[in-house]
Amino acid sequence: MKLEIRGAEKLSFREKQAVILKETGHSNEAIAKRMGVNTATVATLLSRARSKGYEVVIIISTTLGIYGAENEENEEEV
Repeated sequence: MKLEIRGAEKLSFREKQAVILKETGHSNEAIAKRMGVNTATVATLLSRARSKGYEVVIIISTTLGIYGAENEENEEEV
């Protein structure tokens, strides 16, 4: 599985950092600690990023067991 952030070119470097951490499941508190800022700054970075209209797309390379194993093998070949 991969994450793609569409519209990332509109975001500042720090906004991208905050967005990536948030979209990979980190709390605002964890993001603040990792970035060396306070949680209010994280909230501001995320708010600014949302206002710029980025979009996160999940790219899944398998069928997650929804189809039979034979279909999953064929899908990986594509």
